Amino acid sequence: MRGYSRVLVTGGAGFIGSHLVDRLLGEGFEVVVLDDFSSGRMENLSGCFGRDGFVLVRGDVRDRDVVRKVVEGVDVVFHLAALVSVPVSVENPVLVEDVNVGGTLNVLKVCVDVGVKRFVFAGSCAVYGEGHGVPRREDDVLDPISPYGVSKLAGEFYCRVFYRVYGLETVVLRYFNVYGPRQVYGPYSGVISIFINRLLEGRPPVIFGDGNQVRDFVYVKDVVEANFLAMFSKNAVGEVFNVGSGRCTSINELAGLLIELMGVDVKPVYSDPRLGDIRYSCADISRARKVLGFEPKVSLREGLLETIAWFKENYGRKTA
Repeated sequence: MRGYSRVLVTGGAGFIGSHLVDRLLGEGFEVVVLDDFSSGRMENLSGCFGRDGFVLVRGDVRDRDVVRKVVEGVDVVFHLAALVSVPVSVENPVLVEDVNVGGTLNVLKVCVDVGVKRFVFAGSCAVYGEGHGVPRREDDVLDPISPYGVSKLAGEFYCRVFYRVYGLETVVLRYFNVYGPRQVYGPYSGVISIFINRLLEGRPPVIFGDGNQVRDFVYVKDVVEANFLAMFSKNAVGEVFNVGSGRCTSINELAGLLIELMGVDVKPVYSDPRLGDIRYSCADISRARKVLGFEPKVSLREGLLETIAWFKENYGRKTA
């Protein structure tokens, strides 16, 4: 296993984290999960209990004692624990700063103290801010427009400093719009899970703004693959990589595709734009392709079909 045997996934009971945990266990790693279950769900880990090498600890990444306990003896840390909602960050920027920046700094410091080999950070495309109609490159000017984006940018800078000053092998992955099974449905969920659930109830999707805003939707299993590649790549150390599909989709196009796939006879309704929402967000993934060997494999249509099937099975709702 290239020198690694035991890993920690913070936020491992969450949407993306639990898929990463599944993959790591399947590859034979010992996996420790740290999650406070503020957004993570126990059922996301239902297939992990009783498996050799799996340990679950309920705790907060801001708690130094808990973090030291779970990091001891770990080779690699995947840091996914965060408050990830832009609207929540607008409503409560102090809390988002405390969790996303303070929590990240706490985990980084403990990793250095106990000799962790590599730290893979779940960054965000929110660090770019408003786009200008072109795919975002890692060396573009960073200009976040929400407290959430600021918190993720601060986490990136701490990763960079901990590599340069302390020698911790850090890798930053800037996630674009991740979707797939297990994505939490609620008022602050990703647009795909919200649209699917409204359509399952026979209600039209609500689009904020004119729907021409563009996103790069990347399937969760492709994101997991990027994390795996980041764990092993020698050339990734100290670097930042976009993790997206490399394809752009407008919200209008997304709504139309979901309505088609789900066979619901509705039309989208439109509402006012939301504070902090970015107009254009699409990834240039050429650096991840070149350095990590990353290549997204799941098309939007295929990924949506799998996501729709999961929501139907888990929420028991029927289309009208």
